[in-house]
Amino acid sequence: MKKVPLTWEDWACRESCPSRAEGTFQVKSSARAAGVAVSADGRGLVSQGGAVLLWETMRVTGLGRGLSEGLARWRAPRAVHDPGKIVADLAAALALGGDCLADIAVLREQPGLAGAVASDPVVSRLVSALAGDLPRALKAIRAARASARERAWALAGESAPGGDGGLVTIDLDATIVIAHSEKEQAAPTWKKTFGFHPMTAWADHGADGNGEPLAILLRPGNAGSNTAADHIEAARLALAQLPRRLRRKVLVRADSGGGTHEFLDWLTSNSRRLHYSVGMAITEDIQAAILKAPAAAWTPAYDGNGQVRKGAWVADITGLLDLDGWPAGMRVIVRKERPHPGAQLRFTDIDGHRFTCFATDAKRGQLANLELRHRRRARCEDRIRGAKDTGLRNLPLKGFAQNQVWCEIAALACDLIAWMQMLALTGKARRWEPKRLRLRLFAVAGRLASGGRRLRLRLAERWPWAADVTAAITRLQAIPSG
Repeated sequence: MKKVPLTWEDWACRESCPSRAEGTFQVKSSARAAGVAVSADGRGLVSQGGAVLLWETMRVTGLGRGLSEGLARWRAPRAVHDPGKIVADLAAALALGGDCLADIAVLREQPGLAGAVASDPVVSRLVSALAGDLPRALKAIRAARASARERAWALAGESAPGGDGGLVTIDLDATIVIAHSEKEQAAPTWKKTFGFHPMTAWADHGADGNGEPLAILLRPGNAGSNTAADHIEAARLALAQLPRRLRRKVLVRADSGGGTHEFLDWLTSNSRRLHYSVGMAITEDIQAAILKAPAAAWTPAYDGNGQVRKGAWVADITGLLDLDGWPAGMRVIVRKERPHPGAQLRFTDIDGHRFTCFATDAKRGQLANLELRHRRRARCEDRIRGAKDTGLRNLPLKGFAQNQVWCEIAALACDLIAWMQMLALTGKARRWEPKRLRLRLFAVAGRLASGGRRLRLRLAERWPWAADVTAAITRLQAIPSG
């Protein structure tokens, strides 16, 4: 008899073997089988172990000492808490994600790391006292910030702004802070919202880092975007924050709100002679000059990586404009590009192209490089977004002077984060924004253990970034106190 292999079509095979089941195989559940029992009886635990980075940054820059000295006049007789320590604790709380005075409780419950932290009433009374003597209070806080900044930049060396011998870049920009309740000087804004319209100034750390606030000038919501007096005040406060040796080596960048006669005259006065790159509104004269520009005047523009960008060109139209009344040596450079698909054309768009222009005092450099340098001013938008994640999104107090003090504390928090990144972190971590820093570095849990007259913080062993935290703290601890 000839033998043949059985198949599923043979009835005998079907009767002896189960039929094939259709669908997916049953997968063993990987979910936790039992519930987690929770109790609040842990001892020696800290939930913001990475905050040590902030206190170490205060120590090495001398910020804590400077605040204590500057705010000593506001310390009541026989007071337990130092006003400088209270302000420093508030800044640390904002750096950790707080958005109101009461969030200082995050530190109060960790005395092993933060030390003695003032109660909510004491904190509130101090802020009211500082607001009641606002000019002197702001002067003291800003002096402490400037001194700590000089120390931080000296420690950072070439990583600091201007450390490579180049210009220190200051970016000016205004932003909207929405108010959800009636507050002093809150008003309708040009974006049809309600709140405030602060003017800010930022020191750019370049492509390898972030940036730090030099000034946050609180203004009513109906303040103008191109008010020259506010640009001048913000620039003046920013310059005062720089080390003296760098105050003549500054490039000021601004959008078209800074393209006014008064502001440019102030920048280029003999007592300052600052370099500038400011946006200009497309006027009828500029439109006429663009139309007169010959085809040979247009050269390819660069993208953000310094490579030629298709569909974008730049040209110098200075010789086609009447610049009487503007600062001597000013150049006007125009960029044109094809709008991206679906973009709505504006009335200033000519011949199907979108145009932007800026004024600069630069006498050297390729047009594409100068235009790219100006366009990188947009980095300050990222800095503003980070500041809004660090206390600037909502001004929690009622009075205008109190909210100005709050803005100064928010600037302190942003300073702490920027200096910590500059001094302690390397690689991509130097560019992390506050949200990512909190998730990866600040929020690591740990256990405090004491022995041999020393405190030891044991971080969670399996935390993915525990090695980055410990390495950063070790770098800071190797630096002497400022």
